[in-house]
Amino acid sequence: MQVKDEILKILPKPTSQIKLAHIITASKVQKDTSYVDKDVESMRGLGLSVANVDLEGKKEKDLRDILQPFDVIYVQGGNTFYLLKWVKESGFDAVLEELIGRGKIYIGVSAGSIIAGPDIEIAGWKGLDPDPNEVGLEDFSGLSCVPFCIFPHYKPEHASFLKEEIAKYSYPVRILNDKQAFLVRDSEVALVGGGEEIRF
Repeated sequence: MQVKDEILKILPKPTSQIKLAHIITASKVQKDTSYVDKDVESMRGLGLSVANVDLEGKKEKDLRDILQPFDVIYVQGGNTFYLLKWVKESGFDAVLEELIGRGKIYIGVSAGSIIAGPDIEIAGWKGLDPDPNEVGLEDFSGLSCVPFCIFPHYKPEHASFLKEEIAKYSYPVRILNDKQAFLVRDSEVALVGGGEEIRF
């Protein structure tokens, strides 16, 4: 079953009634943002109401007011370091914790999945098309929504490098290819999408 189908199964009401906040911050520093438009088109094709939200320049109170009406918080991919900078400076981390506590759904894609773990250093691993830390971020602590770090976009050519990096990393790492996702409910974590989980 595709990841999309798994997401549709957990929505609290019909797609035509779902409001989705699309956090675009990470994508703003990317040269090619065509993937953002494709995602929005796909989501609207399912009947979802989608609104783009940028964390940059926002304050915690602003975000609390802006995000309150939404059922789903969808954090788009892009530069993980730039994203985490604004997650913390805007107070989005505190607001998101409140929203999840009230039963809102968090979906993180690429950078949006990496920040869900306890640490984002993995985004800058050299040799694997790393995100540049152009904002000079020094605190790499993530949201800790899950107790492991996520390595997305896995391809077989990453295997040898990943084995070396994971062996010396301070946190457990779980790996996803582009057809997989982790579905988290309370402390339960399930792999959804195609194929077996990649482990080293």
